[in-house]
Amino acid sequence: MTRGLSDKERLAWLRLARTETVGPVAFDHLLQRFGSPERALIALPDLARRAGRAAPLRPPPEDEILRELDDGDRLGARLICACEPDFPHRLASLDPPPPVIWALGHYELLPQPSIAIVGARIASAAGQRFARQLAAELGQHGHVVVSGLARGVDGAAHEGSLSTGTIAVLGGGIADIYPPEHAGLHARIAEAGCIVSESAPLRRAQAKDFPRRNRIISGLSLGVVVVEAELKSGSLITARLAAEQGRDVFAVPGSPLDPRAKGPNDLIRQGAILCEGVEDVLRSLSASPSMRERERTWDPDPAADDLDHDALRERLAALLSPTPVSRDELVRAVKAPTSAVMAALVELALAERADLLPGGLVSSA
Repeated sequence: MTRGLSDKERLAWLRLARTETVGPVAFDHLLQRFGSPERALIALPDLARRAGRAAPLRPPPEDEILRELDDGDRLGARLICACEPDFPHRLASLDPPPPVIWALGHYELLPQPSIAIVGARIASAAGQRFARQLAAELGQHGHVVVSGLARGVDGAAHEGSLSTGTIAVLGGGIADIYPPEHAGLHARIAEAGCIVSESAPLRRAQAKDFPRRNRIISGLSLGVVVVEAELKSGSLITARLAAEQGRDVFAVPGSPLDPRAKGPNDLIRQGAILCEGVEDVLRSLSASPSMRERERTWDPDPAADDLDHDALRERLAALLSPTPVSRDELVRAVKAPTSAVMAALVELALAERADLLPGGLVSSA
């Protein structure tokens, strides 16, 4: 449901989003289950305690959240919550969407037709030239270019699209400039484009932040173009996330003698769209059906009221392992209503006994 938030609701929304162990999956479930972030915050400590959390789960104090809001205001950034009308509609269609994003610069670029261009940090001169030219041509055809402000292909894609519209998605906060040599590019994007992050404005990026960053890059975009990437790279993670989100995946072919071509060549082998220029992207987009936003509602199952919820939670905990498994498979294994299984999994996540992963997967923590 799209709606505005009062200052009080906004504070509670951000406080719930910043609570330890509450990721996008848990946030989405808690909001639907309890109806508001305020009620979810009240219920959190007891849910975590019942699930076996050793230390009390305490949401961050309001002062900490107010400091984050002040930091964003000082930078001239805007906080956009997932329920608000200005939240990008393609990002809102993710299951689940990030609860909040910070946007610095021209946030009106976010809902416009966008294509992501990603690739190797240590990119060849030819790869960077291709990314820069493709970004410029996409911009000339009315597409905003999304990338991650990294060295190599990302930086070239931003440079090529600065004059027509570019979005940089960061792993750290919007003020965390990485790599340092992109300080000038960061400033130019903040002036002419838009910088986006799911993290607090002053947060320094950590390794665990980059998969979330990649999910937003693909989530904002109609498709993702991989220019150069080795077989184990963040760019291929972005491509996988794009495929899971129903976006087009494009790959630029390269020489089999170059390790940086192995990633795109393997994507083509798996069914990605071969990209030799802007015409390949435009042709595919014109043939693709428009994306539909999903409407999700909390639909309690009356049968769930008769369950022994403590026993169900422990059965699920025993089924989990470090190998991710789908939530649907767990539902089949315990033969319990989906709503009850999801509630139990969220409680296990709050107690740090489970990890709720993108794509409907769950593993032990």
